[in-house]
Amino acid sequence: MRLKKKHLAAVAVATAGAGALAAVPFAAADNNGNGPTRSYEITIENTSEGQPFTPPVVATHRGRNAIFKVGRPASEGVKQIAENGNPSALLAQLGANPRVSDVYEGSAPLVPGALPGSATFDDSVTFTIEADRGHRRLSWQSMLICTNDGFTGLNSLRLPRGIGHTTVASTQGYDAGTEANTEDFGDIVPPCQGLSGVTGDPGTGESDPALATNFRISHHPGITGRRDLLTDVHGFTNPVAKVTVTRVS
Repeated sequence: MRLKKKHLAAVAVATAGAGALAAVPFAAADNNGNGPTRSYEITIENTSEGQPFTPPVVATHRGRNAIFKVGRPASEGVKQIAENGNPSALLAQLGANPRVSDVYEGSAPLVPGALPGSATFDDSVTFTIEADRGHRRLSWQSMLICTNDGFTGLNSLRLPRGIGHTTVASTQGYDAGTEANTEDFGDIVPPCQGLSGVTGDPGTGESDPALATNFRISHHPGITGRRDLLTDVHGFTNPVAKVTVTRVS
């Protein structure tokens, strides 16, 4: 689903942790008539072995750090995706940002072929996104579903300039620094169990204040196997995703 800021005032988004629909206000910015727009075909491929991703939230924008930056505290939007798979706060954050041109929200998780969930869901998605003149950056976030507060994404990738030109990037696994990495199913969003084929205590789509931490975004330390998560199922090494961006018009 592509969400053009200048045309939409509200959007319904799926909450990965609870599976509910919620109406989220979306700012009706017009970017001051900076057209004409440029179009880009984006493919995001999950190349990890054991980590399904939540549906991606992707934005074109001008300036840097529209979504996250390693070494800085996570915004509420980044936190909610990283902990709960809930894109509502990030979509509202992007909608209120006058530097953002266009936003795409995926409709399904991206599941690597090694996991049982790949029988239902693909490991990649291809879509088109637009960018107004002067908006030369692309950013993206998806939760690493089988983690406490892990995610992957792009921070201000430079868009290719010429029509037909392509940029390819690999992405890392990051830790939002907002929740302790207990690796306990009781503290992890429920879709992890069904997508990975390993079951245990019911999960949760809500943050637990008792697990809250106040660290900065960093590279994820990986899965240790200390509790319910298994290194040979849920483990991952970097890079975890491949992103291909081609300018089409």
